[in-house]
Parts: sequence; structure tokens; C-alpha cells
Amino acid sequence: MKKKIADSLRKRFYWELSPLDEDMIASLSEKPHELTRSSNEALEVLEDVREVRVQRAQEQEQEMYRQIHRWSHASGVKIIRSMYRVLAAVTCLGIVFFLLWTVNTLPPFGEPENPYNNEVFARYVEWGPDETGAVNMVTGMILDYRAFDTFGEASVLFVAACSVLFLLKLHDHKDGKPTKTWLEAEYDDRFHEPKNDQILQFAAKLMVPVVLLFGFYVILNGHITPGGGFSGGAIMGAGLILYLNAYGFKKTERFFTYRTFQWITFGSLLTYAGLKSYSFYTGANHLESFVSPGTPGNILSAGFILPLNLCVGLVVMCTMYVFYTLIRKGGV
Repeated sequence: MKKKIADSLRKRFYWELSPLDEDMIASLSEKPHELTRSSNEALEVLEDVREVRVQRAQEQEQEMYRQIHRWSHASGVKIIRSMYRVLAAVTCLGIVFFLLWTVNTLPPFGEPENPYNNEVFARYVEWGPDETGAVNMVTGMILDYRAFDTFGEASVLFVAACSVLFLLKLHDHKDGKPTKTWLEAEYDDRFHEPKNDQILQFAAKLMVPVVLLFGFYVILNGHITPGGGFSGGAIMGAGLILYLNAYGFKKTERFFTYRTFQWITFGSLLTYAGLKSYSFYTGANHLESFVSPGTPGNILSAGFILPLNLCVGLVVMCTMYVFYTLIRKGGV
């Protein structure tokens, strides 16, 4: 009987019984003939005890809340501001100290014993055109001698684009339906899209083909003249952004969508990895490659450098355009 009464009280009030409550239940269990008459009184007493406990807990919580906020609004704010100023000053002074110390320990400019005047630098200058086929020494270095680093940089661009997509993209939903935020952003962007800005559209009609063509030219001639995939891709990305601002998403989506970005980026990185894997394998095992450096100065020369430049340029172009569209409305 005692166990049944205790269980029923616990289910009703959802809190553990104190020793006083247990004694009360025990006294009721010892007198079954008085249980019916006394149970209501016991429940009333327990209800009163519960109300008192709840009221005390609320008062303690409110007092603790006032004490915490009293400290945070008075002494806490002053302490935090003082600590922030001290830490900011220490951090700035530390950075300035290490920068000045680094500059002071640098070797004098132009000395023959400087670290950059070594056999690596001489090898790039003397043997670079013959070994890579690239007249542009910088392109030959980053896409042949140090192509593995460049592949890492292109992968970093891809990872950065994916991270920005995860953070800013609005229309991803489990059931495939667009969210309310995405619909609002889509309506706002469509409503404000240029429809009759004839000056901007006429300028874009003239400039966008020239910009895209010039960016493609910079990529193709990266191994001959200053340029390459990074600079040419940035130019082409700027051309796409100009077209988007002039004509809006509706016309731009005719030739560039989110799926286009996925396939171009995936294909470029896969092609880059495949071509350089072959070069790494043949070079590490001292095998003869079927790709010839060609004649330095010709457009079809420098081995894999030309297609690698194309891959890097496409990745940079897509990344720039996607970053802009995500910041503008949260989607491509």
C-alpha cells in the first residue's frame, strides 16, 4: 500500500518525496481504515508543500538572476572592457615586434649569399624553357616544377566554394521544396532585376564578349606571356558578373546554372589531377613521357601547361561567379 501511494504521488507531482513525506505515507499505510479519510488531507498538505518549494525556487532563481546581471552591468562590463583593451594592445605590440624583428634579420638585398641565389633559381632560369617549353618562367615553375602546389591551390578554391555554398545557399531543403527565405530572396531579386536599363545592357552587349575573349586569350598565352589561369579566370569571371548585372538571372541561367558550375569545376579538377598524376609518375620513375615540351614560343607547346592553365582558369571563373551570386541572393 505504501509503495502504491508513493508511486501515485510521484506521478502526480513529478518530484522526489522528502523523508517527511515518506513518514506521512507510512503513517497512512499503518491505518488502512483512516486511509480514505486522510488521503485527501495528505494530498492537500503535499500540494501546499509543493507550492512552497516552487515559490522558493523561483525566488532563488530571480535573486540569482539579479545578482548576475547586477555584476555584469556594473563591475563585469568594466573588467571585460579593460581586459579587451589590454589584450588588444598586447597583441598589436606583439605583431609589430615580430614583424620588425623579422625585417631586421633579413639578409641585405642583392647579396650573392642570399637564400634565393641558389641552384634552384639557376635551374629555373637556365633550363626552364628547354625542360618545360614555357617562355614565361613563372608559369613553367607553378605548372610544371611546382604543379602539385598549384593543384592544392585549385583544390582550395573548390573547397572554399563548397564552404560558401553550405553557409549562404538558401534553397537546399530535405524534401526538395524551396524554403520561405529562398522564395523571398528570389522574388526580391527578380523584382529588382534590370528590365529597361538600356545603357547598362548596351555596354554589356559590347563589353562582355570582349572581356570573355580577352580572358580566354590570357589563359591560352599564359606560358608565353605574363598571364595564365588565375588572371584569365578572374577576367572571365568578371565578364559573367557584368552580364548578370545587366540582364539578370533569367537570361544568365540559359547558359550558366548551378549544374553547369558543378560539372565545369568537377571536370577541371579531375582533368588537372589526371594530367599531373601522369607527369608525377613518369618523373618519379625516370620514364620517358609521350608529351613533348615543343618549341618554346609556340601556342601549342609547353606540354601539359596549356590544358592545366585552362583547368585553373575555369575553376577561378566559376568560383568568382558563384561567390557573387551567393552573396547577392543566396543561390545560383
